[in-house]
Amino acid sequence: MRQAGRWRTSSYSGNSGNCVEVGRVGGGAAVRDTKDRGAGYFTATGGQWSAFVAAVKGGRYDG
Repeated sequence: MRQAGRWRTSSYSGNSGNCVEVGRVGGGAAVRDTKDRGAGYFTATGGQWSAFVAAVKGGRYDG
């Protein structure tokens, strides 16, 4: 498994402690929980990540 580089947390996360971090890996993205970084991360291809971001921006996951 390739190591993800340059993790970053969204500026929208605030100080709630319930955050995820995103890093680049290969041609896609890796995501991990900031509260349990040692648990590992999951990866998505560039296309999968783009589709997810578009869905979030489009309100698909709004409660």
